[in-house]
Amino acid sequence: MRGTAFAAALGVVTALCLPGAAVAAGPGPDRAGSSASATTNGPVEGTVRRLALEPKGAMEAAVSTRNSERFGLMGVSWTDASAEVRGKIEARSRNAATGAWTPWVELEPLKAGLDGVRPGARGATEPVWVGSADGAEVRVSGGPAALPAGLELDLVDPGRAGRGGAAKSAPASRARAAAAAATAPGPESTAPRPDVVARAQWGADESLNNEGPLYLAGGRIKALFVHHTAASAPYECTDSAAIVRGLHVYHVKTNGWRDLGYNFLVDKCGTLFEGRQGGVDRPVMGAHTYGFNSESTSVAVLGDHTSAGASPEALEGIARMAAYKLGQYDADMDGTTTLTAGATQKNYAGTSFTAGKQYEFKTVSGHRDGFNTECPGHQLYPQLDTIRKSGPAARLKIGAVNEQAIAPGGTAKTLGPLAVDFSTSTAAPLVSSFELLVDGTPVATVAGDATRAATVLSTGSHRVQVRATATNGKVSTSLPVTVEAEVPEVPEVPEVPEVPGVPDVPGVPAPPTRLTDTHFSM
Repeated sequence: MRGTAFAAALGVVTALCLPGAAVAAGPGPDRAGSSASATTNGPVEGTVRRLALEPKGAMEAAVSTRNSERFGLMGVSWTDASAEVRGKIEARSRNAATGAWTPWVELEPLKAGLDGVRPGARGATEPVWVGSADGAEVRVSGGPAALPAGLELDLVDPGRAGRGGAAKSAPASRARAAAAAATAPGPESTAPRPDVVARAQWGADESLNNEGPLYLAGGRIKALFVHHTAASAPYECTDSAAIVRGLHVYHVKTNGWRDLGYNFLVDKCGTLFEGRQGGVDRPVMGAHTYGFNSESTSVAVLGDHTSAGASPEALEGIARMAAYKLGQYDADMDGTTTLTAGATQKNYAGTSFTAGKQYEFKTVSGHRDGFNTECPGHQLYPQLDTIRKSGPAARLKIGAVNEQAIAPGGTAKTLGPLAVDFSTSTAAPLVSSFELLVDGTPVATVAGDATRAATVLSTGSHRVQVRATATNGKVSTSLPVTVEAEVPEVPEVPEVPEVPGVPDVPGVPAPPTRLTDTHFSM
């Protein structure tokens, strides 16, 4: 797309992921460490400063600011969300520590309506993460068309934990967050729930979210779309929470969305962040893949992966979240699914979609599979196949108990003997072993090509599951069934008295013994 060629000429890379954030300048070389140290346990207030662009005729505009208050993220917006800029929007920033200016980077406009039709929504570009900057310049050319009205440069300060300006969530926002937390939990997954940095931990200002979450109308996640946030310069993992906060503020205050667009985010250290509110375990409606949000969820990788692939840690983070979310809905990470298009458009490969019609997707897909964008980047996109094949045994389920069909959550009865038939969509060579669990305890282990395990139960009601260990060491556990065992009592066998002088040989009956001599000789 047009930004790539322009940036390549300048020796920089700009990523065209919608929605996302490109980095024009980073905070310096990466240091080893975890994102956990960057988290906080309370809301952090972020701010947006807006500077109107000065017209240079009907088709050009620009603005410049220097020695301003520091900011970490920037973008350009305009009044009418449906208006288009058909020329170029270019920006650069000045590093607050060195005073050096970055090369000009072309910003890609975001698709209107990505979070639905919303009153007051603005048109906007993808934001650019700049680390710590105190100056910015923007220039816009409308090409053959006039520029849209209300052009502004938006400078976002994501705030810092402990910097005396923690946001105070409005009572209504707290009530909505409490109501969302009190909602019934989502379905149990066959894969373990990964550790996720909660919104409160990364400092989400919940006073921005005054509408509450939306959930998928069908209540079922059928696919997971992978994105990148287009950070083209190094960042430290301790900055990850600030990047997430910056995206949150920009998506709400600049774009006019109800919340952060992505469902989840992951940094290069593999740390997962909760994105859009509504519950990690729930089928939350995000704003990430235009036309296909209504049946999917998303993970965005912090970073630009146009010229370099994602780290092994980031790939593992995506895989853990994909296994968990798809495992909630009996989907295979390495499988396919059918999605209904919500918009008429083309994807990056030129495939046409018509609103209302169904199309086949891989259950783990890239953003470009559903929308015309380079996202998740030329180097991350081919890594998706590694993610698909890196999960635990998928669609693991118990199908029969003692040769009687049973569904997850069902109940069966037995007099004691228990034979469990199970299945998985994962090929046998990729599974090391299966364990039969009774009340959470392994009672039998069989090989990875087995489809049945057996044991004997004691009287009572038992929770029965099958646990699979893949050859890569990852574990999945079937949804449980209940087996009620009523073992018949065994009648007592009367004790046989010992006979003096007759040895007790197990399994050999004792010979008859004359107890009274009734023989008389004449």
